[in-house]
Amino acid sequence: MDGFPTTRGELVVVTGMTGAGRSTAAKELEDLGFYVVDNLPPTLLRDVVRLVDETRGFEQPIAVVVDVRSGSFFETLQANLAQGATGRRTTLLFLEASDDVLVRRQEAARRPHPLQAGGRLLDGLQRERVVLADLRSEADVVIDSTNLNVHQLTDKVAEAFGSPDSTSLKITCVSFGFKYGIPVDADLVVDMRFLPNPHWVPELRAMTGRDPEVADYVKERPAAKTFLEQYVPVVQTVAEGYLREGKRFMTIAIGCTGGKHRSVAMTEEISARLRDLGYDARATHRDLGRE
Repeated sequence: MDGFPTTRGELVVVTGMTGAGRSTAAKELEDLGFYVVDNLPPTLLRDVVRLVDETRGFEQPIAVVVDVRSGSFFETLQANLAQGATGRRTTLLFLEASDDVLVRRQEAARRPHPLQAGGRLLDGLQRERVVLADLRSEADVVIDSTNLNVHQLTDKVAEAFGSPDSTSLKITCVSFGFKYGIPVDADLVVDMRFLPNPHWVPELRAMTGRDPEVADYVKERPAAKTFLEQYVPVVQTVAEGYLREGKRFMTIAIGCTGGKHRSVAMTEEISARLRDLGYDARATHRDLGRE
């Protein structure tokens, strides 16, 4: 953008549901070297960037936490982000969690919801979801903290923002069990239940998709080979489009019944093939160990 230095630090805007972990994410970003501002009215976004540029330099990364506590100012967030007037590469991080978990966290903290307005805590959460719906759909990174502890959440933030490389696409391949629900942060979802289930092979039942015996059983099936040969190019096509559109994060959810055998083996294989193609890809297993 004309008038701005060519090298500028990243701007991360942290938002999401009350109780989903915004403060934890902000603390981790601060540990990663970001200059963090909490509860910032969106109208002051450009002013904060300008002040940091003047006092700390253009390369200082910035993270701002914006939420419904900003009141009517919150409605201007999308407009301010769309303008791109800061000249910085901007990433919108959205923190999500299920209603029941958010209710328990808020009750444990003994704090009312900002939008509760004298009603039930759940009423406030439902109003907040409506207010945040558009931002949720436009977020660059969505982290669902429903099943995460504090350490796991900080690990996810570090994985997303700890690398100085600003040009590569980070791909997370996550295995899951359909009986536990589809990951809400998935960009692509694929179903491995078309493959034979190692659960019904007595000598493989106690193992997981990380064990070579199970991995070979799954991957050596003709259907699995065909799937891998045809699906990885699909991911490449989507990845190239993401980069053209300025998106730097992709989550591929790979599911089977329980998230123990087929999805785990195929997640490891897909992430390995993507790494061989030069992508920054990693495998993680959401439901492994739950059975």
